[in-house]
Amino acid sequence: MATETDDSTRRDFLMIAAGSFAAVGAAAGLWPLIDQMNPDASTLSLGTTEVDLSPIEEGQAITVVWRGKPVFIRHRTAEEIEAAKAVEMDQLPDPLARNANVSTDALATDVNRTQTGQEKWLVLIGICTHLGCIPKGQRIGDSKGEFDGWFCPCHGSHYDTAGRIRKGPAPRNLDVPTFSFVSDDVLRIG
Repeated sequence: MATETDDSTRRDFLMIAAGSFAAVGAAAGLWPLIDQMNPDASTLSLGTTEVDLSPIEEGQAITVVWRGKPVFIRHRTAEEIEAAKAVEMDQLPDPLARNANVSTDALATDVNRTQTGQEKWLVLIGICTHLGCIPKGQRIGDSKGEFDGWFCPCHGSHYDTAGRIRKGPAPRNLDVPTFSFVSDDVLRIG
């Protein structure tokens, strides 16, 4: 004959087992509902873009689209790099680098606007920081403004060869997106 302690121990075990079984079943039933909230593959593929840099000649610039935004990639000449390095910080309306690859308080020196060892490549989000227009300066024959970089014809903002605001109503330098070099000829944005 079973004692009262045996019955309560058996009952406790059955209650714990039934509760555990219900919890596992509820989690298994909720997982598809939670998983469907993740972004789909087409959205995730927009997170990064790889660009082959080998066909871009020195002095040439291209525009690619990343996350629905134009990204300017310029293969700068030695003269453009030297002109950008020669700018004194007190001549810049915006002293911050605005580069997602460096600290937020980094100064807008030419070195902080590019990647070490790859200074010839300038990568910028091509949206004017004043009202969101797309500056000119990517195509041959485009006006590059007074500082040989980019010129926004909407309201007259002038950017230099490092994408820094030099003149006009734009309050900030052109932003530098997160990017890295997969190899010497392949750039990954994002």
